[in-house]
Amino acid sequence: MGSKAELAAAVLMVAGFPVLMLAALVPSVPAFAAAAAVTYLADHYLHRKGSYLINRLGKVRAGLSIRFLIRQLLLVLLLARLSLADNLIYYGAIACFIAFYGLQAPHGALVQLIRNRRRMPVATRNVDLKSRIRIPDAPPRRLLHRSAEKMLHLDLFAVAGVLLAAQVKSSLVGFVGIGITVLLSTLYVLALVPYVRGRRIPPNAERVLAAVDDWLGEYQPETVLYFSGSKDSAYQVNMWLDTMENLDSKPLIILRERAILNNLAPTTVPVICVPGGVHLMNMDLSTVRVALYAANVGKNIHMLRVPTMKHVFIGHGDSDKLASVNPYSKVYDEVWTAGRAGRDRYAIADVGVRDEDIVEVGRPQLAPIQTWQGAPEGPRGGAADGRCPTVLYAPTWEGWDGNPGNTSIVLAGENIVQRLVTADPPVRVLYKPHPFTGNVSKDAKAAHQRITALVRKAAAERAMDPRFVADTAAQADAKAELARIEARLAELSGSGGERRDEAEATRDGLVDVAKHEEIARLRAQWNDAYWRSFPSWEHRVITGAQPRLYDCFNVSDAMVSDISSVVSDFIASGKPYAVTDSAAVGAEEFKRNNTAVRAAVILSNSAAELGELLAAVRDPAADPLAEDRKELKQYLLGPDEPSSLTQFNAAVANLALKAETRNVGQESRAAVAASDTGLANAVPVQRLSATGDADGVGTG
Repeated sequence: MGSKAELAAAVLMVAGFPVLMLAALVPSVPAFAAAAAVTYLADHYLHRKGSYLINRLGKVRAGLSIRFLIRQLLLVLLLARLSLADNLIYYGAIACFIAFYGLQAPHGALVQLIRNRRRMPVATRNVDLKSRIRIPDAPPRRLLHRSAEKMLHLDLFAVAGVLLAAQVKSSLVGFVGIGITVLLSTLYVLALVPYVRGRRIPPNAERVLAAVDDWLGEYQPETVLYFSGSKDSAYQVNMWLDTMENLDSKPLIILRERAILNNLAPTTVPVICVPGGVHLMNMDLSTVRVALYAANVGKNIHMLRVPTMKHVFIGHGDSDKLASVNPYSKVYDEVWTAGRAGRDRYAIADVGVRDEDIVEVGRPQLAPIQTWQGAPEGPRGGAADGRCPTVLYAPTWEGWDGNPGNTSIVLAGENIVQRLVTADPPVRVLYKPHPFTGNVSKDAKAAHQRITALVRKAAAERAMDPRFVADTAAQADAKAELARIEARLAELSGSGGERRDEAEATRDGLVDVAKHEEIARLRAQWNDAYWRSFPSWEHRVITGAQPRLYDCFNVSDAMVSDISSVVSDFIASGKPYAVTDSAAVGAEEFKRNNTAVRAAVILSNSAAELGELLAAVRDPAADPLAEDRKELKQYLLGPDEPSSLTQFNAAVANLALKAETRNVGQESRAAVAASDTGLANAVPVQRLSATGDADGVGTG
């Protein structure tokens, strides 16, 4: 349902219809009017909230139109029970509802036709189509947004008029309501007609595709990031946007699903969304030399078929999961991994990917992660503001299969947090759970709630501890700065009511680079102000998109987590970390099965080993795993120098050169073949047949 309010509205709406029937049978006009008002309001509220129940009702043949029809039929029943079957208002109501539903068909057809015509064969961002083709403005949002609901609610005037006529025994007021309903419904249909004719229709697919090809010929992209997937997988392409923006070659992003485009993060890179495979295969990509693939999906074949470019699998994370050694990877010219670990995974898996086709390029996405400079001293060490080391607890979620090794939150989470908040000397705890936590497991959800309560209780107790002093003036300034930044970000982002349809978004999709850069600066300033807006010793529960996980990495001195890409990413910081063996397989077996934990403190579900992690944080010189972390970091993520972005750009340039060499070779061979053909046509020569005989020469 989404909320208690939605649940209450759903109950009222469902219960309202039996009450309507009872009121019609009694009969009682006031009772019918009250029940009708409840069903109207509840229905409207649930639609506005996009409630799950609304979708389910449609699946069981109790959709929107049926609910309105039932209410109208019950109104006719009420009139009959009131002995008004011989009254003109009775026949007027029936005629009105028949006409009203007669207008639903053209209304629905026009709405669907407009939406279909404004759905582009190719949707774009940061591509200048406006100067090449004319794309008209969309109809006013009020005409198309929730159009079926708006059209059906126009019966409200007729229903109210007929009820009032039945109550006061006067048909006139009823016919006034009927007239308003029929008139407004007709006007609604007529208002849509202009948008399916003339200059208000977007250009056809042929013209749009020609304009895109014209832009491609002018822009001449060299490196393409190709992606296909569900809307939930948009993060897999979003993580590569910064890297694409910093390529030395001309970048282009090609998407295959509109859902991905709608969930794509802001970027300055040109983006083309091509849902149709035929459209993609006919697109002019002759200047592209390198195609990058972030996921192994079936639609990759539509790009892999192009021989003039080299194809590379770059993936969307570094881990020991089976997806990291998918046999599908054999189809690519090269596979790029972060470090030596990725190369070794393919060798061990023996899935057919050749070692010479693997290139180590680092992880450019990890550039924002800062390396460790050592933890601050706590109150016992004499810090005036009570500043102390920060430990991040970032467990992953429970997963779909119920494996106890997926997450530590159920069996170990409370033990971990309890030991951290009671540590002596003290540390600060940041609790940032995975956003999916509790979606599948009730136990995980309950554990998360208990941990949240534990952290907040500890924070309240610490605020009363005289060892910890807050700089209230500095925090007030930081909060004021946060409010200013958030207001400016909201201004730059625009209001939610400014959503455009696909055609307008394609036409006006050129990014404002200055605005894009200002937003990036403001978000960095927001992050800095956020951490200054509360004491540096305050325990904190962090949920939501901001601050980001990497921001939490940067303010932390150590982390406790589970097996996931979070651990591999944190290793880039060089800071101490611990990983929980929730399935209790044993430390040695745990390390043998998971490369990323080989330099970690391994925790049991009791979290008794946390002291080792805290000791390493407080005294880096006595940290027994420091050298192991350095070696593991290089093994998993590659060397620090040259930078990962430099390595990535070099790999792109090298592969582009291979593609160009191949293409030149093909052109040379084609030229030689053409020359031989011309010579053969000019001078008769003997050619050997398949059997070895001389063509055209008798053997007499």
